[in-house]
Amino acid sequence: MTDVKNLEKDIEVVESGYEFLLAYAAQGRPPHDESTYPTPHARPTLEEMLASMQNVLAALGDTEDEYEQVVAEDIRKASATLRFVLAQPLMSSELVDNLNASIHLRAVLTDFFLYSEIFKPSAQSKPTAQEEPLFKKA
Repeated sequence: MTDVKNLEKDIEVVESGYEFLLAYAAQGRPPHDESTYPTPHARPTLEEMLASMQNVLAALGDTEDEYEQVVAEDIRKASATLRFVLAQPLMSSELVDNLNASIHLRAVLTDFFLYSEIFKPSAQSKPTAQEEPLFKKA
C-alpha cells in the first residue's frame, strides 16, 4: 500500500484544477491563442494537473495493490487526454467542456475522491475497533 500522505497535495491540485475547468468552460470563450487572449487561461491549470497526475503515478510505482493499479491505469488514460488537449494550438470553452466530460478524467477524479476519503481520519471522532478502516496508512 502506498504512503498516501505524500499524495494529498497532488490530488488536491487535480481536484481544484477540475473545479477551475468547470468555471472556465462556462465562460463561452471562443477558440483562441492564450498568449493573446485575456486571462484566465486553461493551459497552466491543465499543465499543473498533468504534472500532479504524473507525480501520483510515480508514487504508485510498482504497487501490488489492485485498487492502486486501477488508479494508475486511469491516470495513464487521463494523462493522454490532457496531453491531447494541451497539444491543440487554440483553447476554447467548448474544448475544455468536452475535456471535463471525458470519462477518463472523471475516472481519475472519482478514484481520487474515493482514495482520499478512505485514508482520511474523521475529524469528528476516532473509529472504534469495530469501525477500523479496512486499509491503514503506510
